[in-house]
Amino acid sequence: MGQSYLDPENTKRDGLAFLGLSFSRRSEEGHSDSVTHQTAFDLNEIQDREYVYVESTNDDGWLIGGGEPGPPKSYKLAAKDSSHVEIMRIGTFNPEWGGLSVEDIVTAIESGNIHIPQIEVVPTAVIANPDKPPELEIRFDMDPAAPDFDDMSTPLPVNWQLRFIHNQLFKYFQFPSRFCPGPFHSTFTRKAQFRSRQHEKDYFTHCEEVVQKWRNEGVKPLNNGGWDINGDRLKEPNEDGYNSGLYLFADRNNITHYFKPNFLPPYDTPEKKDVILSFLQEEWDEDALAWRPVCSTVEKALQLLRRSSKLTIF
Repeated sequence: MGQSYLDPENTKRDGLAFLGLSFSRRSEEGHSDSVTHQTAFDLNEIQDREYVYVESTNDDGWLIGGGEPGPPKSYKLAAKDSSHVEIMRIGTFNPEWGGLSVEDIVTAIESGNIHIPQIEVVPTAVIANPDKPPELEIRFDMDPAAPDFDDMSTPLPVNWQLRFIHNQLFKYFQFPSRFCPGPFHSTFTRKAQFRSRQHEKDYFTHCEEVVQKWRNEGVKPLNNGGWDINGDRLKEPNEDGYNSGLYLFADRNNITHYFKPNFLPPYDTPEKKDVILSFLQEEWDEDALAWRPVCSTVEKALQLLRRSSKLTIF
């Protein structure tokens, strides 16, 4: 089964460029080249660096929480933290290959055609995907799965910003290689083999406790320090402190641009909420390659349950 490209026939070359979020954070356990882009969540809390539960992974080891330090601390491939969430895969910056030029991306966002809200999120689950052996993922699903379109006083769902940005990007940009690989998650290790079924259950029980702690603390801004792509302070941050924005990646290890929020709080005014809900009324169907109306909260919950039955969730 191929990727869900918008136009597979005219996608001439695959690539790894994307727009998304960075969860990179330097840590003593990780690689010295790692850069801090967020301190809201210490993702080492869900990693098994001591291999208490996990017996083995692929060569990359642990991708988040500072990345892999290399010898003598670890003997996986040394690499800096590359934790991220993709919102729109671009593929390449070459339109002749079906991609999108950097200039077109930057112009659209900096002109204000794409509303970037202050991004405040919280993890919703840690799962094993259907691969065998699986990838381990931390998810940032919208919860509840559909907003209340009738009662304007109802708070917006948790993590609404990701779907809001995703839908804007998909409506604005039309190019062959556009897709989004399983929104909205961050893979933090691949080919995870557990020591036993009991170790696997114990690991996911631990992760559930960590996620519940984060959920109890509530949503948090990611870039709460006003950091640029290299980890230095932004030269021109938003004066009100709203700097949790969007990144353009050439690949997971190389960020080329940072876009600060241009659609600022509060989001409970009638004008702002109208804009937000207008972009949350539909969702992209990766199989049909078409928009479909967002169903009721009950039906959406049933769909998620059906989908989750294909995954390993503890």
